[in-house]
Amino acid sequence: MLDGYIKCGCASIPVALADVDKNKDEIIRIMKEADEKDVRLLVFPELALSGYTIEDLFHQELLLQKVKDAIKEIKEISKDLTLVSVIGMPLQVKNSLYNVAAVVQKGKILGFVPKTFIPTYQEFYEGRRFVSAPEENEYIMFDKELVCFGKKVVFQCEDMDVFRFGVEICEDVWVPNAPSNTLALEGAMLVCNPSASNALATKADYRRSLIAQQSARLISGYLYCSACNGESTTDVVYSGHHLLCENGSILAEKQSFEPSFIEAIFDVEKLNTERRKMTSFQSSSNYEVITFTSEPVALSLDIPYDPLPFVPKDLEKREQRCEEIFDIQTQGLVQRLRATGIQKVTIGISGGLDSTLALLVVVRAFEKLNLPMENIYAITMPCFGTTSRTKQNAVGLMEELGVTSETIDISESVLVQFKDLKQDPNVHDVTYENVQARTRTQILMNKANQIGGLVIGTGDLSEVALGWSTYNGDHMSMYAVNVSVPKTLIRYLVEYVAHVYKDTKLQVYLQDVLDTPVSPELLPQVNDEIVQKTEDIVGPYELHDFFIYHVVRFGNHPRKLLRKAELAFQGKYDRKVILKWMRKFYWRFFTQQFKRSCIPDGPKVGSVSLSPRGDWRMPSDASVQMWIREIDKLERE
Repeated sequence: MLDGYIKCGCASIPVALADVDKNKDEIIRIMKEADEKDVRLLVFPELALSGYTIEDLFHQELLLQKVKDAIKEIKEISKDLTLVSVIGMPLQVKNSLYNVAAVVQKGKILGFVPKTFIPTYQEFYEGRRFVSAPEENEYIMFDKELVCFGKKVVFQCEDMDVFRFGVEICEDVWVPNAPSNTLALEGAMLVCNPSASNALATKADYRRSLIAQQSARLISGYLYCSACNGESTTDVVYSGHHLLCENGSILAEKQSFEPSFIEAIFDVEKLNTERRKMTSFQSSSNYEVITFTSEPVALSLDIPYDPLPFVPKDLEKREQRCEEIFDIQTQGLVQRLRATGIQKVTIGISGGLDSTLALLVVVRAFEKLNLPMENIYAITMPCFGTTSRTKQNAVGLMEELGVTSETIDISESVLVQFKDLKQDPNVHDVTYENVQARTRTQILMNKANQIGGLVIGTGDLSEVALGWSTYNGDHMSMYAVNVSVPKTLIRYLVEYVAHVYKDTKLQVYLQDVLDTPVSPELLPQVNDEIVQKTEDIVGPYELHDFFIYHVVRFGNHPRKLLRKAELAFQGKYDRKVILKWMRKFYWRFFTQQFKRSCIPDGPKVGSVSLSPRGDWRMPSDASVQMWIREIDKLERE
């Protein structure tokens, strides 16, 4: 339960119809085994203590009394266990019989949750025996204690406030106004569903889709546990379909017809963060909150965190993602050109990945607008650090794309400024570098004025997050097409476009751009080789993009971020290296906010964006010290 992780499970038993004692013993056995595995929430099928298909035997007094005795015994056994168990059973309250889920933990029955929607169609005719849950909760006397009975209840852990769950039963999730909708609005991060759903051709596919979508709609975890063999097959068969879903993703699934147990680790802290961002996710009424205790446990994680969260692993999905993003970038620029009535642009081309992608977007936009390619003024501006390789690629790309190509050597302009500033050209400090960057932007801006055009920005999301740009230099433009595209994804976008130009000279240039180390080329080259490699200075972009995704999207603190990164980059980066670059990331992310506060317009293409006009707002003088102190502590451990 540390860092928001909770292990949950679903278990079906070889139910013995109307043999309550046998079912009770099997439930207790599984509870003990699950507890030893650090499972904190365990769901059994609907009416598991009696069996779902015993028909009118539900009205037998002996059976109902045996069920009561069984749940009392389970309650006593649970004194020595930590996990919370959700167990299906019949229960008479006053004059009516209810299909309920008993929530049991540490020697207490936390509550009885009755089923709301009672099916009366086809092979299901529960309405003959059970009644629907009453509208309001009440407290009933059970085993000499008052126990909450009702559907309007959320169970919350005192030791971890985001460990909150609710219960609905089988049919409840199939209806338009599922109780889980309100449970989620009332704070339940997890929904338990003890079920007895029969097996039919194609029904498993529908059920799978239903549960996954419900978890996505509610931004929740969903534990669906269905009955299996042992239930009567007079007319139907029960498949034991178990599903553990988190926000639309299936974490674990099993449908074996035989009794089975599945488990998965849910990140309820992540779910909580996602909900917090949605101001429409508000409480609709006052539900009762029943608390319980559950000692934190440091789970051994084997969650397959993707080291490249912005890049789909599947090739087909990756190509679809690239096509979609490229279209969004293009459409963003098309609309800006239409809105301004401007038909010319300037763009700086370095021979690197970012400017290459930006140029490709501009070309596609001009094609859509039926504008001549010569209206694209692509300018390469070599200086002290430019190598012949990057210059050749820049010029080659421009020529192959048919745009207006210009080469302006800025060395002389830079030296004039050095003279004005009394800057020693042999001192390769930040002034030495930034004069070059600002000179390039000045030329692009002035050229745009000269032709009546827009300056297209080339910087990417990773650079925006790290502040890896020169203020009022490459930091500035009139429309930034790459502003929400991370560095790790840009490579695949360029590769995607390169395939479009297969077997052409343009593809050759694009491939060499892909093979060129990322560099601002602001320090003098040696023997025509790049000496300034960005990742040697700020760290690996794959690490930084991983940090960006999990910090901006989920608000992870350093300890949790480290756990995720160690899983994602196991065998590639050790703990010491991850913490080194994590420190660099947080420091730069906080101290460079002033650059993000005034970045140009640009299209959002994915779930993470740092636009100060919508997605990310923070003061430029916010302190990073709290995050650095946690990293200090992690380094000492």
